[in-house]
Parts: sequence; structure tokens; C-alpha cells
Amino acid sequence: MTVIVVANPKGGVGKSTLSTNLAGYFAAEGEWVALADLDRQQSAHAWLDLRPSGLPAIETWHVDPDSPVKPPKGLERAVIDTPAGLHGNRLNIALGLADKVIVPLQPSIFDILATQEFLERLAKEKAVRKGSIEVGVVGMRVDARTKSADQLHRFVEGLNLPVLGFLRDTQNYVQLAAHGLTLWDVAKSRVEKDLDQWEPILKWTNGRA
Repeated sequence: MTVIVVANPKGGVGKSTLSTNLAGYFAAEGEWVALADLDRQQSAHAWLDLRPSGLPAIETWHVDPDSPVKPPKGLERAVIDTPAGLHGNRLNIALGLADKVIVPLQPSIFDILATQEFLERLAKEKAVRKGSIEVGVVGMRVDARTKSADQLHRFVEGLNLPVLGFLRDTQNYVQLAAHGLTLWDVAKSRVEKDLDQWEPILKWTNGRA
């Protein structure tokens, strides 16, 4: 069983977009997957409530920060969405459960500076240094051909963390989320450009980076 934590203490960087679509991908692949939400607002779980019953199932995994429990036995994948301002006990719980951590980051200097301390902390974590937790960064709302994308690459390379890919700024994610859907729940022709951008991210999550 693989637990993937999506984390960045900065708000508004696309954590729930990544978390829900990752869970949707695993479900579409026929895997037994659960989605956990460490945010008090429970946005990811509210999204699950919108999800039509006929689609591939994504289970709700309730993680109580005061008494965390492991996911159900036999689960193949778990995705954990985390809140803005993640620190302290909730961060420790997330890292204690994680096999992989994905950090969504918009490639502006302001977002990079706001996330720098968190990335530096991750890079220094014993489990990360020993390789028992893998960490990767995903550029959000960005054109991979821009100077901003190059800036993000240079910053993350200095921390010895890989940039897994770049997801463009599109209304597809917003429109699908409003109905409890992911990229893998609609016709491929509708979201083909977005699916292409996910390929390197999915290879990494599946251990084929």
C-alpha cells in the first residue's frame, strides 16, 4: 500500500486539485483507493460527497490528528490532502504515514519564497534523506516553456528535489471538481492536453520515474 501526501503550508496552490485527481486516477485504474483530509474544512471530503455513485469508488479515510489510525488493511493507495499552514502535529502525522510527498507550487517568486522553508525542512527529514519518503514538486498553473518554469527548476534543483511536471491553468479542473469529477471520469478528448501533462507525475507515483 502506498500513501501519497499532498502538502504545502501555503494556501491556494492547488493541493485539493492534485489530491482529488490522483485519487480519481487510481480509482479509474481499478485500485482500492481512499482519500484522507487533514484540513479542518474537509474540502476534499466535501468533494467526495459530490461524486456520482456510478463512478469508480474512492473511499473516505478519516484521519483524526489527535488519534491517527492506519488505513484499512488491503487498501492499495491512499491520498492525503493537507491544509494551508500545515505544521506541528498534523505535519508529523502526515509524514509518519507518507511513502511519497508531492508539493504543488506555483512558479512565482512569492510562492517559492513562501514555500522555501517547508521544502528545506522536507529535504532535511531523516526519512527523506534515507529514501524511505520520496519528495517531488509539481508546478501548478504554469506553462513549462516560460521563464517562471525555469526559475522553479533552478530553485528546486538546489534542494535536490525533482520537478515532476507542470499542470496548466485551465477551467477543466474547476468545472470537473464542481461535480465531484476528475480528468479520468470524462471523455479523453475533452481533457487530452491535461492528461498528457499528468503522465510524468503518474510515472513517479507508480515508481517508474
